[in-house]
Amino acid sequence: MNTNLMVVSAVVAALLVWGVLVYNRLMALRNRTSNALAQIDVQLKRRYDLVPNLVAVAKKYLEHESQTLEAVIRARGQAQAAASALRAAPGKPEVADAMVAAEGALGGALGRLMVLTESYPDLKADDTMRSLSEELGSTENRIGYARQAYNDQVLAFNNASRAFPAIVVASMLGFHAMPMLQSTQNAQERDTVRVQF
Repeated sequence: MNTNLMVVSAVVAALLVWGVLVYNRLMALRNRTSNALAQIDVQLKRRYDLVPNLVAVAKKYLEHESQTLEAVIRARGQAQAAASALRAAPGKPEVADAMVAAEGALGGALGRLMVLTESYPDLKADDTMRSLSEELGSTENRIGYARQAYNDQVLAFNNASRAFPAIVVASMLGFHAMPMLQSTQNAQERDTVRVQF
């Protein structure tokens, strides 16, 4: 009778230790994912801070192109709001999708502004504009790397929390799968762009 109690106690203790180890691993992975999201946020803030300066320089040369400049400012505001929403609810796929869409709109508006600057040699030659454009390009690269690092952490977290037997602990303690950031939303966006002259 006494040995049965010892065996049951040993099994319960082993399960408890295993549960604590799984919990600690999932917490570490979730914290790494949160850190990776914070790194994206740092780079997005850098981009958001560059946009008004870029628009201010361009405004001197593009007075009659106010629609383009207003579109950039509007897209910046929407992207900032979407990034704030993602910080508040990092585990919700619809919030991550909204942030990716808002960032895509900002990227498109900035792209149109950059194309427009090509039509204005004085603007293109402006040292401040050139410097801001280079900094923006560098920031875009950093955002891409930060998103990749975030997705790598999300993959590690999701794999760990969805694998058996850890899924038992994950489900009991509310560790849900986290969404990855995707640059495209549908198959049409993935199609190769056809250029015709």
